[in-house]
Amino acid sequence: MADTTGKSNITGSSLKVREPLVVTAERIANFCIAVGETNPLYVDPAAAAAGPHLGIIAPPAFVAAFRYADDVFESLPAFARGGLMAGIDIELHAPIRAGDSIHVSSVLKETYEKTGRTGTMIFAVVRSTLTNQKGEVVAHVDHRMMNRPKNRKTSAASRR
Repeated sequence: MADTTGKSNITGSSLKVREPLVVTAERIANFCIAVGETNPLYVDPAAAAAGPHLGIIAPPAFVAAFRYADDVFESLPAFARGGLMAGIDIELHAPIRAGDSIHVSSVLKETYEKTGRTGTMIFAVVRSTLTNQKGEVVAHVDHRMMNRPKNRKTSAASRR
């Protein structure tokens, strides 16, 4: 499932699906507390009921809390030792409400290499599609991860 550089050749493949997560008002409130979110549309039931969504919805950043497929690293040998989160891109489509059951499906969108002053880096982008119990797409989340090739040789010149 990988080429000689450790990069995956499963681009576009679906990854193992996780069980749907039921979003609760408590989960939304705890997320808001954790990130310091104070917008009344997310934390105040009375204000939210009078707002455009007629009730509390999760803040946009809430979608970043959903994990991608469990087997993503099993499918990416270059990341078997772990890696670094190199970024996240979010496309929002519909609000997430308390009571929604969110299903996450993920695919390996792309892998690519970049060479910087410290050497070669391998990147993988896992695209997760979040859908609610009605089958509506609520968001697409692209998780970008970075790692060094497994057989990287470190020299004094590459560390300068």
